[in-house]
Amino acid sequence: GSANNYQGYDERWYIPTGIGFKLGVARGINLDLGYDVNFVKSSTFNGVNGATNDKFAYAHAGLEFALGSKSKPQLQNYSSLAALRIQSKEESEALRRALSTAEQNAQRDREQYAKDMGDDDNDGVANKFDKCPGTAAGTVVDGSGCPIKVQREVVKETKVVVTEADRKVVDEAIKNLEFDLGKSTIRSKSYTTLNKVAALLVEKNFSLKLAGHTDITGSRELNLRLSKERAESVKAYLVSQGANASRIEATGYGPDQPIASNKTAEGRQQNRRVEFTLF
Repeated sequence: GSANNYQGYDERWYIPTGIGFKLGVARGINLDLGYDVNFVKSSTFNGVNGATNDKFAYAHAGLEFALGSKSKPQLQNYSSLAALRIQSKEESEALRRALSTAEQNAQRDREQYAKDMGDDDNDGVANKFDKCPGTAAGTVVDGSGCPIKVQREVVKETKVVVTEADRKVVDEAIKNLEFDLGKSTIRSKSYTTLNKVAALLVEKNFSLKLAGHTDITGSRELNLRLSKERAESVKAYLVSQGANASRIEATGYGPDQPIASNKTAEGRQQNRRVEFTLF
């Protein structure tokens, strides 16, 4: 009995098949069409005993309305690939617009910078900082681009004439010029003739070159420094007596320009000197 019952159950089967489609007629409204065929093997399906095969079918049609927000897509007719394409296209368009706007802004900034940093009136001051734009060519301007008054000093060319009497005053001063031994201190006996040189410089506005020299006694480095200091000492004295410091040049040559032999005491004495040159 149990074997027969199992055999009977094993022979029964049911196969549903069908076809259908949905057509979106409006946003949120679909037309639903379908046709189903069901194949059955059963001894009792139609009330008749025995090994019979049967089938039943039905067709349907209807309207389907989607509830909820119409801005959201319906699952039945939603395509992720199509949606991805649309999204990609929208993003590309947004990116293109953003890039275009950024380029326009950059171009505007470049043009503004060129305008600000330009110099329309060629006065050397950029437009952005030029408080007096449009100044005439060749106008002398200050840092803000505004004209400044320039006082031009008119210097008359005068020829300096040094007379024999002038040279005599200087020669006398040179002859009487004495320093303390190994120092740049001027001895007081030299003041009188130096005062005459100072008065001459003030009166005639001469320029004077002072050149200090030494003999070869001692190191060259020491003598160079001593000769320079003695020339500077004479300059300082003349300035203290009213001479123009900017018109007096003091230089030291040390033992490099002797005028006599350094082998004798008399020659070394002649080499220890400060030369005065009027011009």
